[in-house]
Amino acid sequence: MHLDVLDLRNFYYRSPLGRAAQKAVRDQVTAIWPTARDKTVVGFGFAVPLLRPYLADARRVIGLMPAQQGVMPWPAGMPNVSVLCEEVLWPIATGSVDRLVMLHGLETSEQPSALLDEASRVLDDGGRALFIVPNRAGLWARRDATPYGFGRPYTPGQLDAQLRRHGFVPEAHRAALFQPPSSQRFWLRTGPFWERLGQRLPARFAGGVLMVEASKQVGSKPRAGLPEAVRRPVRALEGLAGPEPA
Repeated sequence: MHLDVLDLRNFYYRSPLGRAAQKAVRDQVTAIWPTARDKTVVGFGFAVPLLRPYLADARRVIGLMPAQQGVMPWPAGMPNVSVLCEEVLWPIATGSVDRLVMLHGLETSEQPSALLDEASRVLDDGGRALFIVPNRAGLWARRDATPYGFGRPYTPGQLDAQLRRHGFVPEAHRAALFQPPSSQRFWLRTGPFWERLGQRLPARFAGGVLMVEASKQVGSKPRAGLPEAVRRPVRALEGLAGPEPA
């Protein structure tokens, strides 16, 4: 079930809870990738709120939004870098992406396997991808008043296993959104405290979202001479007597 781009825009840019969620998640993204100097950075789903720190020094920033969700121009007041695309057919050259961020993409996709294959296709062999999904054990996945209450939430093990099946190697794990998904003033005011406290806890217990940084698994090159060796006849059975008639 895809979310509507207008609902996502209103949550992240026009509601206090959405702005707090945006900051909490983006702080963890920039902790993992402090800079993207001279790199191509692509976001898929509704990842644009997390890409702004890279506009200044990245070689190129692109925000891909699936057709089922819809698209909005971004960033405001600057040349648009937001693109509407097919969910599993991105207008990106193979192996051209250095950093890929997926937010509100995997858990809402109707074709998660094909989506991960497409992510692997565009990622450079030395690139990194960051997958951000709702935590099945967290409070945010249980409340549909936020975008994290839609789609399929994950456990850490489920997310790692799915990524490995599609050629990704999980490298680092983080979590965010430890504050309750409430718009009450007390929780919003104390949100930064809960985020700092939550970073000391196991991610699977309290974090509203799981974040996995993954690299692309590159197939090993065949050893020299191996095909020729395989084509040679096997001589292990030579010298054995043939079958005797009954």
